[in-house]
Amino acid sequence: MKVVVFGAAGWLGRAVLANLTGKHQVRSFDWGPEAWEGWKDIDGKWQDGEIIHGDIVDFSAVHNATEGMDAVIHLAVSFGGYAVDDPQPFLINLKGLWNVLESARQRNIERVVHIGSCQAVHPKGIFFTADVRRPDGSQYAVCKRLQEEMCRQFYDAYGSRIIVLRPDYIVDSRLGLNKRREKLGSEDAPVRNGCVCRHDLAEACRLGIESTTIDFDIFHIVGTPEADKTCNVERSRSVLGLEYKGDLEQYG
Repeated sequence: MKVVVFGAAGWLGRAVLANLTGKHQVRSFDWGPEAWEGWKDIDGKWQDGEIIHGDIVDFSAVHNATEGMDAVIHLAVSFGGYAVDDPQPFLINLKGLWNVLESARQRNIERVVHIGSCQAVHPKGIFFTADVRRPDGSQYAVCKRLQEEMCRQFYDAYGSRIIVLRPDYIVDSRLGLNKRREKLGSEDAPVRNGCVCRHDLAEACRLGIESTTIDFDIFHIVGTPEADKTCNVERSRSVLGLEYKGDLEQYG
């Protein structure tokens, strides 16, 4: 397939590109050359596909990136500065995703995989099914919940085939690092219920775009054994077919 990856230069994006290499034809989208410097020392220079630079808030840039594509993986995110007057997190997270979904709809792209975000453990002890939304209210949390609702709406309104993946905290079990480059298992980076190796999450993205049987679904993607008791991670194995290979227990 021809796949465009939005947010391709990031911590998860680089793992997704590595996973797709040799399996699909990839077009990567990120905001500029500087974005690729962040993980270059760890992941190297990516040169196995086409690179497009652009602003995800600009519909024309997004629509140009989706031309000729069969599937979309949407990873782009702003964690923001959480300043009340800063519009960028809302523009990137909400307008950016709307651009991706609307462009995919107009082009009749068969599959979109969106990376959401959610706790693995509900603060009130409720089991997280696909229909139990994240309850927290930070700016980031609100954006991620609204993203998920946007995906649901595009499916309900247009039949857009979308898979939402809900990781909690993304680490790298191969390198023993978190996204702040802290060593897993240290006092600053304990392995807790909710962690997932970025390479397992990347595999879930690939399985999502390759699925021919799922029209719309939401899966928790969590690599810790305790997660089966708190969220619907088991369905990522039984329905999506994901085999978790990240060894997080070695850092426990």
